[in-house]
Amino acid sequence: MSGAPPVRRSDKLMTDQAVQQLLVRGYCARVATVGADGAPYCTPFLYVWMDGELYIHGSAARGHFRANIDAEARVCVVVDEAGEVFDYGRFECDVALAHASVVVHGRIRVIEERSVKQRFCDRLMAKYHGRDVGRPKSFYPRLDMISVYAVLADRATGKETPLPAPADQWPAKDKSKTPNAVV
Repeated sequence: MSGAPPVRRSDKLMTDQAVQQLLVRGYCARVATVGADGAPYCTPFLYVWMDGELYIHGSAARGHFRANIDAEARVCVVVDEAGEVFDYGRFECDVALAHASVVVHGRIRVIEERSVKQRFCDRLMAKYHGRDVGRPKSFYPRLDMISVYAVLADRATGKETPLPAPADQWPAKDKSKTPNAVV
């Protein structure tokens, strides 16, 4: 994406493979849109990473989200994953969170093809439900009552802070950069 600022914490950058893995396994995608009036709007969605795009769905009824993407197709999506909180120094505020996040800048479009909508629903059910309870599979009688959207990424970057080994956490090491810290 031209004009994008450089990543400030390049030491935390994830590899392209790690970005893809988080997009596949992540739980929630937060999709930010902009309305015709310039006002931002952010909505959480369950999602599927499929065919190199991020797919989401909602009601076919037109609301705030649909009005925004009809006005402006550019979106920003965040998928993140929290890990454990860990101590890195001797003061109460010397804590950090192991985590990973991916930010996707791209364009969103409405999926009209019934076969793609059905494949999305199959993948969504496999990802979030995943168990066989004896009901018919791949049968979606209300498929026409949902809108399915796909976000094609212009740019996707990921950052992570892994959980340090115990030998690199406080009290074994003080990484607080405060006076008299033992490193």
